[in-house]
Amino acid sequence: MTIQPTATMDRSLWSVIFGTFTLRFSTGLTGGLLVYYLADLPSHGGAEVSAFMLGLLGATYFVAELVLSPGFGVLSDRLGAHRVMQWGPVFGAVAVILTAFTTDLFLLGTTRWLEGAAAGASIPSILGYIALATTRDELLRGKAVARFEAATLAGIGVGIVAAGPLYEGMSRSGFLLNAGIYAVSYAIYRWGVREVGPASTSAGEQAVASVRDERFSLARYRAVLASPGVWLLAPTWIALNAVLGSWSTQSVFQLVREPSDAFSGQLLMGGFAPTQVSIGLAIALVVFFAGLFYWGNRFKSIRRTTIIGIGILGGLAMMGAIFAINHSQGLGLLLQVPMLALLLGGLFVLAGATPAALGLLADISESHPDDRGAIMGLYSVFLAVGQIVGALVSGWAADWLGIDGLLAASLGLLVVAVLPLQRLRSSEHLVGARISDIPDLAAG
Repeated sequence: MTIQPTATMDRSLWSVIFGTFTLRFSTGLTGGLLVYYLADLPSHGGAEVSAFMLGLLGATYFVAELVLSPGFGVLSDRLGAHRVMQWGPVFGAVAVILTAFTTDLFLLGTTRWLEGAAAGASIPSILGYIALATTRDELLRGKAVARFEAATLAGIGVGIVAAGPLYEGMSRSGFLLNAGIYAVSYAIYRWGVREVGPASTSAGEQAVASVRDERFSLARYRAVLASPGVWLLAPTWIALNAVLGSWSTQSVFQLVREPSDAFSGQLLMGGFAPTQVSIGLAIALVVFFAGLFYWGNRFKSIRRTTIIGIGILGGLAMMGAIFAINHSQGLGLLLQVPMLALLLGGLFVLAGATPAALGLLADISESHPDDRGAIMGLYSVFLAVGQIVGALVSGWAADWLGIDGLLAASLGLLVVAVLPLQRLRSSEHLVGARISDIPDLAAG
């Protein structure tokens, strides 16, 4: 059965969005549970886990998503988005069940690869489904894509927050509960979503099929990647994703692991309960979402690169506040509260950098009206590469200097993020413009 374009989202589109939330909730929950599990692994008969090993396991997930997404996208195009999106929850359920019954680091790495395959299978097919279901209805497409982004961020964030109390209450049995949540995602995709695809050979639907056939052309992607705007934006966005990724995982590991004598002068190095960490993460998540909405509503009045630059300054303020808190032993709560306020304020400002970067990517796609899908698909590439870099760099840095190492690594990444910004800003007025729209170039 073919879904006809409508002015409002129908049941199938809402099911896809809700399924995205539950799928990403499982992803965040597994990531959070795994951090606590690895910090506690010796008590379960496993080996001591270093910060670098945690980073390596985290990177494995994103490598799998990065490598496998294109292939699953091709299969989705050939076999149908509805069919392929159902594979992801199956991979995820197998991964978490295996995780619950092993302490072997190699097998845990394998489960991270499987969970990355879950995202790699479902996310491209979900985005492909949304694209097909909203053909010829740009307003509906905008609504669906915006809700997809919100469901993704909310699912991961809420999953990470829920991991602390769940691990304290259920230990590694929480992974088995997560398998049930993956089953809910499967049920949503299987019975809540109708198949979508061309039901006739009309000219409009043939055009849609033509776009799908071209989507995975190597020549098409080479042309997209050759765009100067992409090369200028890539290091900034990758570095920002690396900073956010490292603090969402590595910092949690450092907070809950057994305190080390080597870092006895650092207040944030170990000894916190998972529930305490979850409360802190919940507060940070609320502040980050507030920042997303606030800065996202400033696109009409403030340039994208200005918002990114302000966001980087907020990140620097946040790192300074964390450094002060980390070395505030004996100062008392009266002095620590202003530091915490500065930390949250910096996070609120930093949050604006990510939607601004996404806005710039959308602007770049205006220069390639026939390649919008290929351009916007780079969102996942930048996200995955940033998370991989953040996981590996932060793991090494944390083993070296603890929380101070994380701060040093983040400072370096923020410097990388700001370096191309001036050049990107100087050409921002050209981003998304066609030659015919620029008098000097058109005249030449």
